[in-house]
Amino acid sequence: MRKVLTQPDCVCVNLLLLLHTVNSVKFEVIGPSAPIVTDAGNDIILPCYLKPNISAEDMTVEWFRVRQSISDPGTLVHLYQDGKDQNQEQIHSYKERTSLFKDELKKGNTSLKLYIVKATDNGFYQCLVKSLSWYEEARIEVQVKAVGSQPVVSIEGHRDGGMGLVCTSKGWFPEPQLEWLDSKGVSVSTGPPETHRDSQGLYTVKLDVVVKETDTNSFICRLIQDHLNVQMNTQLHIPDELFDHTIPLKVSLGVIVPVLVIVLVVVIIYFRVTLKMKGQKNKEALQEMNRVIHEKGK
Repeated sequence: MRKVLTQPDCVCVNLLLLLHTVNSVKFEVIGPSAPIVTDAGNDIILPCYLKPNISAEDMTVEWFRVRQSISDPGTLVHLYQDGKDQNQEQIHSYKERTSLFKDELKKGNTSLKLYIVKATDNGFYQCLVKSLSWYEEARIEVQVKAVGSQPVVSIEGHRDGGMGLVCTSKGWFPEPQLEWLDSKGVSVSTGPPETHRDSQGLYTVKLDVVVKETDTNSFICRLIQDHLNVQMNTQLHIPDELFDHTIPLKVSLGVIVPVLVIVLVVVIIYFRVTLKMKGQKNKEALQEMNRVIHEKGK
């Protein structure tokens, strides 16, 4: 005998059919074709959508970093699973800086919001969406930029036969280039700058150089960041007096040292001659005394 389904049975069957349909349907994951470009410190949205716009509430949505190198961990940025966020394995630097648009999941919106962007967030991200029977993913690039400080220049003092100069700039991403130039625009740099990255991933660059006296004694520290289309120049003039003090010192040392040697030799010779003459006189006096004593004895 055929069993007739009651109303509650029909509801259960319909729900099962609906759940099966949702989880078995194929979909695409769509992300932007162009990079997301942002300044450090901003909040950004990494767009990611399902096509067709089916609900992702019962799916798994996983955001992770794509490995840029062997040393890059490329691990979890945000995980939504079983209807809730599960970020126990999230990269530590992303803690409390990510969220999904929960009200938009039913519309197929799986975009990620990233708060207070750091230079270390620069790179590629993967948006992976999985149902019970299908999965798709999209790759999104984030380009972080940060314009740092105007180069600061200073005089270190006399060094290696010239004048030591230092140029420093902070707060950059990507890393900029530094160069020392003379007043004619000719490079006087002798090596690459020192670089340091802080906890936010921003670069500090420093370049020192030893320069000789020129007709102007003017020098320029030039900073260039091609990706940001930025160029900064800071000019420095060294007072002539600073160089004038270094030249007499070298000249005087070149003259004084030989003179001192000659004087020392003369003094030594003088004392030796004097001592010799005194010794001769004492010898003659002693001989004369002995002669007198001898004559009186007769």
